[in-house]
Amino acid sequence: MKKIKETLLRIAHLPYMKYIVVLVIGVLFIGFLDENSVWNHFRYKQRVSELKEEIAVYEKNFERDQKTIHELQHNPKAMERIARERYFMKAADEDIFVLSDDEVKQEEKTLDDERTE
Repeated sequence: MKKIKETLLRIAHLPYMKYIVVLVIGVLFIGFLDENSVWNHFRYKQRVSELKEEIAVYEKNFERDQKTIHELQHNPKAMERIARERYFMKAADEDIFVLSDDEVKQEEKTLDDERTE
């Protein structure tokens, strides 16, 4: 214990120790504690890249929607096709059959619930 105290006192009395302390405090402040720290800078860069990716997705969706609008305005058959595909509309002499797995999954879930009880 005595050797540790002596070593610490020697280190504390070094003439350049005050510069080392100021340097360490400065690095901590600039690197992590300040609002404009290096740490925050990296986080902001990451957030900007995420937002750029999100912008790209929205621009792609916008272009797709613009094409759809253009097609709807200039092609009357397109409106009929979209009405049939998305809204299940039909002509008077047609029948529509919707095939879906949702009911099968609901039935399986009900059977599994009954088995566990």
